[in-house]
Amino acid sequence: MTMAEYNRFIGNYERIPYNSFVWKFGTTSFRTREFNRMTEWQLQLLDDFWKKPENKNQGWEKKYMAPWQKDIYEIKNRYYDWLVENGFTKGDDKVKYKAAREKTSGLYDMGLIDENHRLTDVGRDLLELSKNENAFLQKNQLNISKDSQVYLEQLLKLSADDAGNTVRPFIVVLFLLSELDYLTYDEFRYLMPLCTSQFNTEYILDSIKEYRQNGGSIDEIIKEFLLNKSNYQEGLNRFVTHPFSGDLLLSVGMNRKSAEYDKAYIPVYLEMYAVYIQHDLSRIYPLFLAVSKLTTSIKWKTMMFNTSLTSAVKKDPEGSLLPLPEEAIQSETAFKRFFYLTMHLNKAKSMLEDYLDLNRRYLGLTNCFIFDDEQVKLDIVPKQFFNAAIEELYQQAYEECDLLFKSCTMDSICPALTFNETKIIEGINKELGTHIDSIDDAYDEVDKVRYDRFNKLVDDKFTDDKLLQLLDNFDNRTDGEISQMVTDNADVPTIFEYVLGIIWYKASGRRGKVLDYLKLSLDSSLLPITHAAGGEADIVYEYGKTLDYPEHNLLLEATLADSTNQRRMEMEPVSRHLGNHLLRTGNKNSYCVFATSFLHINVIGDFRMRKMVMYCDPQDSNKYIEGMKIMPLRTNDLRCIIEHQIPYAKLYKHFCEAYDSQEMHPQKWYDEFVSIENSNLYYKMAEKPKVVSMYPQYEEEDRMMMAAEPFECYKWNRFHQSIIDFFGGDKTILVGCVKNKKQKEWILSHNIYNIRLGKTKGSMEEHREMFSRTSILVLYEFGKPDKLTGYTIVDHREMNKEELKALGYPNKNPRKSYMTFTIEALDMDFSLLVNHRLIEKLIEINPENEKGTPVFIEP
Repeated sequence: MTMAEYNRFIGNYERIPYNSFVWKFGTTSFRTREFNRMTEWQLQLLDDFWKKPENKNQGWEKKYMAPWQKDIYEIKNRYYDWLVENGFTKGDDKVKYKAAREKTSGLYDMGLIDENHRLTDVGRDLLELSKNENAFLQKNQLNISKDSQVYLEQLLKLSADDAGNTVRPFIVVLFLLSELDYLTYDEFRYLMPLCTSQFNTEYILDSIKEYRQNGGSIDEIIKEFLLNKSNYQEGLNRFVTHPFSGDLLLSVGMNRKSAEYDKAYIPVYLEMYAVYIQHDLSRIYPLFLAVSKLTTSIKWKTMMFNTSLTSAVKKDPEGSLLPLPEEAIQSETAFKRFFYLTMHLNKAKSMLEDYLDLNRRYLGLTNCFIFDDEQVKLDIVPKQFFNAAIEELYQQAYEECDLLFKSCTMDSICPALTFNETKIIEGINKELGTHIDSIDDAYDEVDKVRYDRFNKLVDDKFTDDKLLQLLDNFDNRTDGEISQMVTDNADVPTIFEYVLGIIWYKASGRRGKVLDYLKLSLDSSLLPITHAAGGEADIVYEYGKTLDYPEHNLLLEATLADSTNQRRMEMEPVSRHLGNHLLRTGNKNSYCVFATSFLHINVIGDFRMRKMVMYCDPQDSNKYIEGMKIMPLRTNDLRCIIEHQIPYAKLYKHFCEAYDSQEMHPQKWYDEFVSIENSNLYYKMAEKPKVVSMYPQYEEEDRMMMAAEPFECYKWNRFHQSIIDFFGGDKTILVGCVKNKKQKEWILSHNIYNIRLGKTKGSMEEHREMFSRTSILVLYEFGKPDKLTGYTIVDHREMNKEELKALGYPNKNPRKSYMTFTIEALDMDFSLLVNHRLIEKLIEINPENEKGTPVFIEP
């Protein structure tokens, strides 16, 4: 029997085929970091490739082959070699022509290149924009950049037919948001891509509304959705009405590739049946081993076991097993139904999870969407624009658009996509509760909201501790950690510029329009994006006149160049940027700060000598500047600014004194006059004046409990995969510290663990929603990271100090307010967490955690 016959017939059963039931943007093979820059770069490489005489008339596909062209593989191999030659890819792909096809697939899907892989008019528009830095900084009527406008137009035209019928996914997303205002991350991940037809969209929309109003679960929505499909109905009916066999299961597995990939489910079914229906407890460990071989093993383990550790299940099988729902074990038919639905639910969720990143990246290209607070929603101006047009636009949602490869305006796509200032203003007034009457005032109100979001981002994502950690990562060039902490849509040098801007924004008391000063392209989450074009200066910070300094601009230049290339890269551009700026503005008070992880002595010398050098306008020699002030700083200097909260007014005075000094030797000038680390801008720890305590003295253990520790919030992606797998990666957990015997006895006797609220250091009142999602508490003893115990969090509520005192709280002077968690002991083996140094990892992330800082870890 051939493989094709085997895939059609399995034993006596005809295989039920898989039919796609989702849409996605692009293809999973076109996932790339620095999405925008890599797209722009590859368009340039393709354009240059086809200009080469030996490639010019070659065809990418058979229908376009030149008469003398042998095949289509050689030209693809040649293009792959071109990518390697230009540094676009490493060259480690096994099959060149296949890799070349994969790396260009997203460009074709978006209409940027045609079937023969030549740039379309749209692709050429984007390529031209990529050569102009201002295109990424200037905003249009929708408050998005010009390149985002191109992507927006393309996504409006883009259609998919994976599920057997045409759907325009972007329009469907706009429709859902017009009806629901927002999508939760789970709705975005699991339900949105199921909207492949008008019927399916209405079904999912109604299901989400019902789910939000009356409760339920997304799993149930997915299962009901699948059972509306004829192939899943047929599969369920066959599976529950025929005696179980491996052939039966494979015939209803509907694997997308081949039934061979479903063979691992056969022992899982047999072992589950033995354990849960025949009550053969000796099969628990074999069940665990069988489940471990599934690609969706984590989901199955979470359902049936309270641990993901093989050693724990082997040691105590019965103690590790979780019960199935009662309705699943009432009969063999019920069990088979449960198994069948669980198998397909987990397969569907795994596939949808695989598409999540791709869908988010493509939507993010438009800069119209905000991904924040576990929700996806439209930004303010795009929301008003699309809500006004959605009724007419949605009529096209299930029709193909023939404009994908053509450059056109939005109203050519749909006449309703016309910017109506009156409707935009009315919508913003309704959204924000304002009473504005002009579009300029509307943009001002939107800008205020934007800065509120940015300040929240700084508070949450760029605390002083995290900025210090990022500086360490920049010094060590741990680029993967930097990307995880900030974004993977920008290269590390761009992120360094961005972080420098935030450090200066905080030092400046958060004054000024820093988002404009950054001169960076930002996504809708206000994180940086790397493009191909360069700029005049990295950051131009504008300062108005105060008692401490005159009106001036500060040019912040950042580089991560090393000792071998810094002198060549930075000496001339920095001086040129400042010189041109001074010539253009005429403000001689403006100056430049050059920040880097390594300072070459001759770079310092060049900058110092600029005090003595004339800088002339090359177009008019009568226009010139006498002397330029450039201050070189190392990352250690930035650390001092952060750690000692040095305000900009002091920095300005310090830089003026350094510039006016008579020392000209580069190293002596930097060490004695410029370096923040060596300055008297702050007290050294040993020189700090003695602080008289405002609090009465308590016993040592009381004082330890009294310490106002901050608490931290981290994402799972910062931890070892084994730790993520242990908890499933979809839970929010709390890691707490028991600091002394009295505290431990109180926690265990009352089954309560508490976190401070209020205005003390470390309070996070705004994280109440996170508190409600926290389901597991892991406690360790102070100074003993290997002493771990676990608890299930069953409830939480706020308590005041009087309530805690009534419970005998061991701290004699509790603070005003606490968030308390009611806990129940959890019998789990935490040796994996000890072996993978969970507590030590928390301390590595932030050394302050050594004091016993409570830490929340969330998806």
